[in-house]
Formats: sequence, structure tokens, C-alpha cells
Amino acid sequence: MTDWVLPLPLQPTEDPEPACARTLAPPEGWPKAPAPVAYHELLGEIVTTLAPHTEADPIAILTQLLVAFGAAVGRGAWFSVEATRHHPNEFMLLVGDSSKARKGSSWDHVRRLIAAADPTIEQRILTGLSSGEGLIWAVRDPTTQDAGIADQRLLVIEPEFASVLRASSREISTLSPTLRSAWDGRPLAILTRTSPARATSAHITLIGHITQTELRRHTTTIELANGYLNRILIIACRRQRLLPEGGHHDPLAGTGLTRLLAATLKHAQRIGQMSLDDDARQLWHDAYRQLAQPQPGVLGQVTARAEAHTIRLALIYALADGQRQISPPHLNAALSLHDYAARSAAWALGGATGEPLAEQIHAALQANPAGLTRSQISDTLKHNQPAGQLDHALHALHAAGRATITQIPTGGRPAQLWTATPAR
Repeated sequence: MTDWVLPLPLQPTEDPEPACARTLAPPEGWPKAPAPVAYHELLGEIVTTLAPHTEADPIAILTQLLVAFGAAVGRGAWFSVEATRHHPNEFMLLVGDSSKARKGSSWDHVRRLIAAADPTIEQRILTGLSSGEGLIWAVRDPTTQDAGIADQRLLVIEPEFASVLRASSREISTLSPTLRSAWDGRPLAILTRTSPARATSAHITLIGHITQTELRRHTTTIELANGYLNRILIIACRRQRLLPEGGHHDPLAGTGLTRLLAATLKHAQRIGQMSLDDDARQLWHDAYRQLAQPQPGVLGQVTARAEAHTIRLALIYALADGQRQISPPHLNAALSLHDYAARSAAWALGGATGEPLAEQIHAALQANPAGLTRSQISDTLKHNQPAGQLDHALHALHAAGRATITQIPTGGRPAQLWTATPAR
């Protein structure tokens, strides 16, 4: 069967960046932008058409559009690795300043677009992720007593992802293991007497928004070790320009791009098993060896599933291209995007301790630039932490290079003044 070919799009209308716009330079230490190949074909054209008319980061629009497109495709397409099927379901986390990064604005564009391309997905976009049981209930199979959920696609959008991390860290929480199984595409189940439920063919995708401070504070050594965070692509985003009067309310009007996305999506939903073409196979073999190289520290733990993420991204790029095979351009786009995700993770979690208490102390030190003595830190924490745990957290910050100690003469035993190390 030959590849399906997209009809030629209408040419985008000439609608340059508004005259009042001012482009903002990236802050010091910001991750290097992904290579242009990440903005591949149809999805790239959509993003570059939208970009001049929003303060949102193009990479935030692109990555959410990729995840949303994969969510809408469902389980009708996959790439097999041995006995494992990789469907186009991805988890992605936008990291940026609370209101300044325009994470919500970027999602608004994507939601309107994906709902126009496939109106049936609108009812399968939910928020309020708090428990594994609730997640399974939203995609449950039918039973003799319950009609279940006919459409087991689910796109979870969490604008306050810190609450998800907090919920996942509770000892009795089933959220983390359920999300891990959902990303893997495994059957899900609630094994309770009162409300048992199963979801055998759920297609769950996730988009979260969080700040760098929140991510560091709520990232624990357990989540790093159990594979929870390495199932999530971390994407740094920021405000790209100032638009005092906003941009065009519908930049895609008259371009034909929404119609093309709808046609491509309809084709992708029934495409079945995907494969690599001959040229892509050799490229993938070379890239796979590099992606499989272990990385040290926190970054190595967060990027431990680099190979799986890359092939899923390549799958989504190929589906959005209307193809039945993954070719080199799709792989190159995926590699470029994953490379940016790795740089984003290094930026977002660089120096992270994996200890919530240490991150809480660091936030207090940042709020007090002149520094805090050990007793003042204890007062800030309302004396709720044993002395041993407090010492361990302080030394973890010092070892990570994120806090410094100065001895202050007192006439007796010197006091320790702790200050946050300035960001580089």
C-alpha cells in the first residue's frame, strides 16, 4: 500500500508579526533552541504561522501539538519493538515562570486547533489528576453493570502539575504506578471490592505545566529512581515577545492548515503498524547506540528512556506527515526535539537534590538574599524537622553548589550563615 499524500495546502496569508511586537532575548543559561528540523512539515508550518501572533514559545506550541495529535490518533497506529507496541501517547511537562512563560496561552492555541481537527477529542480532554483510581475510572472498560467509556482516548492537561507530584509522593498513592503503566500502554485495573474497574485498551497522554522552582522542590529521589519522571519529556519554555495589543485572533484562518490537519489525523487513526524505511533504519541504528549511552547523575535518571521517547516522537511526526513509514526527516525531527528536552531537563533540574526538605530550605534562602542562620532556618520551618534531617538537607544543598556557608563570630561557638548561591 502506498503512502497517503496530503493535498497541497493553501498558501498562508501574508500576515507579518504585529508592528507593536518586541522580541525578547533568552535569559542567561537558557537551553539552546532545537534545530529547525524539529519544526517539520505540517506541524512546523502550523507553529510558524501561529508564532508571530502570540507571546507563547513556539516550542511550547509544537510539543503540545505533537502530544495532542498523538492523543487524537489513539491506538490505531503503533511501532513495534520486539513484543512491545509503542503507540503515539506521550507525556510532556512545560517548565517556565508561572505567568510570564505563557504556558496557558500556548495550550489555548493547541486546544482550539486539535478540537477543530477532531471534535470528538474535545470531550476526552480532562484535568484534575489526583489518583490512579480516578484515572482508570475515566477510561474504564464496559461491564454488565456499567456501560464504561466508549472512547478510551484521554488527554490529561494539568496546568498545576506540582499538585500531581505532591499527590504521587504520598505513601498510599496509586497515581505514580498507574501513570507509569499508562505510558507503557499496559492494561490498568482498580482491584477493590466496591468499585472494581479495568481499562485494557486505554490511550492516555499527559501535558503538565510547572515552574522550575516547583519541579525542583517536588522531585524526589523515589520518583527519579522508579522511572516516573523519565517517562515525561521536560520542555523549557519562556515568553518570546511582547504584544501589548495581542496578535491576530485566528492566524490560521484562510491557510487551509486546520483542514489539512483534520485530513491527516483521520488517515493516521487507521494506519496500523508503522515501520522504518531503509534509510531511516540505518540512521536509527546509529542514533540508538548514542541514546543508549548512560548519563551520570539526575540528568541520566531523567533521560533514561531516551530511545523510547525518540521513536515515539518520530512515529508522531510520520503520522502527521501522512506516511506509513518513518523516514530520516521524522527521525531527525525527533532527535532534535529530544535533544532539546535533555537540555531542558539539565537546565530545570541542574543541581536538584531530589530531597523536598533541601528544596524547601533553598526557596527560603532565595527569599532572604542576606542569608539565614541555622536557627533562623529552623524557625522558618517552624521547628518541624529533626536536627539530623536539617543538617542532611543543608549539606545536600552545599554539595550541589546551591548554598554556601559563612562562619559568623559570636563570642562563643561561631554561627553558620547560609546563603543561596547565585544562579549562573
